[in-house]
Amino acid sequence: MLQPFLYILNAQRNILASGSPRRKEILENVGLKFDVIPSTFEENLDKSQFTPQEYVVETAKLKTLEVAERLSQTGPLPDLIIGCDTVVYQNNQIIEKPRDKADAVRILTKLSGRSHSVFSGLTLFVPASSDVLKDGCPVVDSKFRCASFVEQTEVFMCEMSSEVIDAYIATGEPMDKAGGYGIQALGGTLVNKIHGDNFNVMGFPLPSV
Repeated sequence: MLQPFLYILNAQRNILASGSPRRKEILENVGLKFDVIPSTFEENLDKSQFTPQEYVVETAKLKTLEVAERLSQTGPLPDLIIGCDTVVYQNNQIIEKPRDKADAVRILTKLSGRSHSVFSGLTLFVPASSDVLKDGCPVVDSKFRCASFVEQTEVFMCEMSSEVIDAYIATGEPMDKAGGYGIQALGGTLVNKIHGDNFNVMGFPLPSV
């Protein structure tokens, strides 16, 4: 539970290295005070070189690293930088956000009536001198320490007709979400059940944090 530590965290400068409105909302809802500084890291890693667990951790780390390096050049180091990356995984394939409406149709058709895994990699950067997080690997010329972990949730989708898929895509909701759906909104009506953390499917594994 985060509550016993909030008074410590909220007395320091925390950064969310993501422009995701869902991650921002999740953290705001638990009372964490933070600034949003989206990473400019281009998410172009070769997926064939990674397991899904490795891919989300490496992407989250590189996204956070970009923000940490930028901030280390402009003033005092923030006390905590949080970075995250989420993908859907099915049939040995990593699925991210749809490229366009046709790609959203393809993705949702593949997911229909079947299960898939949602993987989130989360990375925490703290100054090397931090007493809050004592573990982690040195990064940014040893100015920070970095710790990462992965959360996995199994999601079982309902059967979706082409009419349902087209109507859902027409709402615009799928286009900025890994796997082409958002469980926290209309996309939740497409989900039959899950095994694991619901927040993880939303893109931020809050209980593990």
